[in-house]
Parts: sequence; structure tokens; C-alpha cells
Amino acid sequence: MFEYSARPDLLAGRIILVTGAGRGIGEAAAKAYAAHGATVLLLGKNEDNLNRVYDEIEAAGHPRPAVIPFNLETALPHQYDELAAMIEREFGHLDGLLHNAAIVGPRTPIEQLSGDNFMRVMQINVNAMFMLTSTLLPLLKLSKDASVIFTSSSVGRKGRAYWGAYAVSKFATEGLMQVLADELDDTAPVRANSINPGATRTDMRAKAYPGENPLVNPLPEEIMPVYLYLMGPDSAGINGQALDAQ
Repeated sequence: MFEYSARPDLLAGRIILVTGAGRGIGEAAAKAYAAHGATVLLLGKNEDNLNRVYDEIEAAGHPRPAVIPFNLETALPHQYDELAAMIEREFGHLDGLLHNAAIVGPRTPIEQLSGDNFMRVMQINVNAMFMLTSTLLPLLKLSKDASVIFTSSSVGRKGRAYWGAYAVSKFATEGLMQVLADELDDTAPVRANSINPGATRTDMRAKAYPGENPLVNPLPEEIMPVYLYLMGPDSAGINGQALDAQ
């Protein structure tokens, strides 16, 4: 496990957007960021899940988060512009962006993978991530110290059979992170890195490995040290790196 102990006020006063914040790793990250002082913008498509996370953060006495229902599969360019305008109007800037939302898609040989399924995975995992990044970058540049975290995978660093569109999308994720990090290097107060969460006890993992005993994997809350490290000031100067949570 990544070794790091975050001080309680690590993210005090920071505005951080988390995609896929309604459950799994996104939910755990949103709660961890809030617990360390951040105002968290909870973005996802299931408003009920987002409202539950909102209620739990508020009940814990952390800074009041914001709920942003947003469908990354169907969102049009003007909706990204409207999202950025809303964030600027309400919060003024962004200090952090965690790209967490993704789908696995069918695990099947390339020969049997339909174009529709391939494009759906790429739309959510790559196209939407690019649109969010490019649209929100001006708000991140208004921060004194901003961090963009991309969520990778072991199959996005070395391809494996039957991982199809998901693996391709995670290779693209690493590529986008590297290009962005190189562009930002010494030119803006923003850094970009990726995290491979590893096997974690989530619904997505259970879907990908239906025969696996989920109890062998850590809970999302247990892999948060690296998420806190990269989002906070202790990782200033770390840019373009591919880190592992476990």
C-alpha cells in the first residue's frame, strides 16, 4: 500500500471536483477530500447516490459539498461550457480534478467486440475525460497549486487479452496525462499524474471478476493515501508520474 499520512487540514480551503463520486473509489475519495478540509464538487449521473454522499459529508461536519448531476456518456460540448461557467460563478476557480468515472465494457476478444460497445467505452472513459480536462483547465490555472489526477489501470500500462476497449481507454488515459503534464511543466501552477488503484472492493471489480472473492481486496477507503498525497501540496513538483495505490 502507498505509504503516506495526510495531516487533517491538508486540503483546507480547496475546491475539488470528483467524477463518479456517487459510489466506489469516487465516493471514498470525495469523503477523504472533504474530511481533510476540501469543498468537494460531486459529479455523477445518479443523483440519488450523489445526494447520499452529500448528506454523509455534511453529517460528518465537513465543508458543504455540491451535487452536480452530469451524464458523461451523453453530454454535449455546450454542457461542458455551462458546467465550467457554473463552477466559475459559484466557486471562482478549481484546485483539483479527480477523473474517476469509467465503465469496463464487455470483456471479450477484439474480434467479437462491437463498434458500438467500443465507442461507448471510449466516449465515457476518454472523450468525456478530455472534454472535462480541456474545459476546466482555465479554472485550474487560477489556483495557486492545482492537481489533476487520472485513473489508470494495470491493463492501461500493459495490454492483456480480452480487456478490449477498457484497456485501450486506459492507455489513452495515460497518454492524455503525459501530454498534459508535459504542456503544464513550468508553464502553469497545475500538475497532472495518474493512479492505478489496483484490485479494490468495488462493483466494477466484481463485474470484471465475478468469480473472485471480494474480501481479498482492500476497501476503497484503504487506498486513499495516494489520492490524498497527489491532491495536496505535499506532492508539489510531482508531474507526469504514473503511481500505484497498492
